[in-house]
Amino acid sequence: MSENLGLKREVIADRCIGGLQSIRMNLYPPCAQADKVVGLSPHSDADLLTLVLQVNHVQGLQIKRNGSWFAVKPVEGAFVVNVGDIFEILTNGRYRSIEHRVVVDPKEERLSVAAFHSPNTRATIGPLKELVARADGEDVAYATVEHERLRELFFATKLEGKSFLERMKLPSTTS
Repeated sequence: MSENLGLKREVIADRCIGGLQSIRMNLYPPCAQADKVVGLSPHSDADLLTLVLQVNHVQGLQIKRNGSWFAVKPVEGAFVVNVGDIFEILTNGRYRSIEHRVVVDPKEERLSVAAFHSPNTRATIGPLKELVARADGEDVAYATVEHERLRELFFATKLEGKSFLERMKLPSTTS
């Protein structure tokens, strides 16, 4: 992904030395009134990248694209890779984090495992100078904060679409 941005691999990789990794196992039991509940509210992940393994064949993960929700069909042994908010901030919006949610099935349980990958807590999170200092005059779209502070802000916020990322945008870019 770094190379795709025209950057040296270590520009992003070095921020992840000693980074944070966590795993969450999810069990979504069947619900006879599945149309009245949500398994996981719409949100984007605050991290750099999330790898999701949909353990069984039951659909539930959905992504939002152009205002509509689309199911992500489980493929045996395959990972879903979600770009997180930190990656969107680092790339100044060139890579976009994905808003997603989980819905429950009326008849079958759904199992998934999510592995979250983030930079070191001492890393500075903001648009990479290598991207915004180019001659194309690109505006800096996001605030710069220490990763530890970004995590504090995120975990003090309700999961609500991409509202956290919107608060990280600089005023001139929120239009």
